[in-house]
Amino acid sequence: MRVDESEGSTMQAQPQKQHQWLQQLLGEWTGEGQVTMGPDLHAERRSGTAFIRALGDLWIVADIEEDAPDGTQASSILTLGYDPERGRFVGSWVGSMMAHFWVYEGQLDPSGKVLSLETEGPGMTPGSRGRYRDVINVESDDHWTLSSFMLDDEGQWQRFMSIGYQRVT
Repeated sequence: MRVDESEGSTMQAQPQKQHQWLQQLLGEWTGEGQVTMGPDLHAERRSGTAFIRALGDLWIVADIEEDAPDGTQASSILTLGYDPERGRFVGSWVGSMMAHFWVYEGQLDPSGKVLSLETEGPGMTPGSRGRYRDVINVESDDHWTLSSFMLDDEGQWQRFMSIGYQRVT
C-alpha cells in the first residue's frame, strides 16, 4: 500500500490539541465514589486506582483496579484518542466483570474541561440495550471525576456512577 504523504495520512498522524488535552490525565490516581446499579438499589461506595500512560503522542491507556463491595477486585482498561478525520474523541473500555466491548465517541464541551463520551451496550435489565454517556470532568491538574449516565425511557440522562480521582504522581 502506497500512501501519498503530501495529503497527510492517518498512518502517520500528527498530534492535535485534542491529543494534548488527553495528556493531562497521565499519571497514577486514587479514586473514590459511588455506584447505583438500578433505580431501587442503594448507592455502593467504590474505591480504586488508575494508572494512565501514553501510547505515543496520540493515545492514552488507563489500567483501572477497583474494589467491589463484595470484596472482589474488578479490573478494566480504557483507551482514548482523537480522530481528526471524524473530528471526535474515540476510545474503548473493557472490564473483567462483563463480556461486552464498549466503543466510545465524543467531544469536549466549550469550556475545554469536560469530555463527554457516548456508547451503546447491554441495559440494566436482562436482554435490554441501553445508551450511555461517560463524562470526564477535569477540575484541576490533580483532580478529575468520571461520571456515568444511562438514557432512561423518558429520554433523560440518569447518573448511576461518579468517581473522583486524586493524583498520586
